[in-house]
Amino acid sequence: MPSARKLPAFFFSSASGDEPVRDWLKTLGKLDRQSIGEDIAYVQYKWPIGKPRVDHLRGPIWEVRSKIGNRIARVLFAVEQSQMILLHGFIKKTQQTDPADIDLAIKRLKEWKNGELTHGKSAQRQ
Repeated sequence: MPSARKLPAFFFSSASGDEPVRDWLKTLGKLDRQSIGEDIAYVQYKWPIGKPRVDHLRGPIWEVRSKIGNRIARVLFAVEQSQMILLHGFIKKTQQTDPADIDLAIKRLKEWKNGELTHGKSAQRQ
């Protein structure tokens, strides 16, 4: 049953302070950012959910699935300590998610778990 509470979402932040998902979103057009943001917000309020909005990839890694125009966007995330950690975002170019994208998300999650990094900033609209 979906949670009655909103799952807080945070952007992964690297040791240097970079926020890869936020930076990637800034490269997209306003309508694309809005669509992806709405999909993330939907997941926050309905977690745990499955397809078509969310799919499990590997281990602790899940994906928010968004259609933006004629393209498909993905935001890879994990749920840790009752938080949604946004780890990696990209436009899909092939049917299957590239294992390197999943590996990158897992690497970032390990960094986050090891406490090497701050938790990043909230993914709420500014």
